[in-house]
Amino acid sequence: MSETYSDELLRSVLKRTKTIACIGVSTNPVRPSHYVARYMGLRGYRVIPVNPVYAGQELFGETVRGDLSELKDDSVDMVDIFRRSEAVPPIVEESLSLLSGLQTIWMQIGVRHADAASRAEAAGVTVIQNRCPKIEYQRLFGELRKGGFNTGIISSRL
Repeated sequence: MSETYSDELLRSVLKRTKTIACIGVSTNPVRPSHYVARYMGLRGYRVIPVNPVYAGQELFGETVRGDLSELKDDSVDMVDIFRRSEAVPPIVEESLSLLSGLQTIWMQIGVRHADAASRAEAAGVTVIQNRCPKIEYQRLFGELRKGGFNTGIISSRL
């Protein structure tokens, strides 16, 4: 399984996604899971935090859920995984069985699991591994340019 994704694929995933379940989110604002989830929320996505350690607390205007079983009534388009690679298979299995509207499994930088990815793709779900939706959003929608980075994307926006 390749970890090379076209800009068109990444852009289409980010455009079609409305609700993200962020697995392994932290309430600590210096943790990557926190600032990625917060950033995506500020860009208009509904971000549902999932972490049993913080279950019941409020984060990003949502109640932190303890696990995926608490998301049955929410229409989740994307599951963003901030867990170690070995934790991915049960998360993917649970996501596939519980989330009927699931379109994307996104594994953060350093997170990958070929078997779980193959299982999700066989179920018709798009899988992105070893990438960050915040970084890809910034790169593809011109926001990195504001920080002085050449994104390689031509745009009239600054």
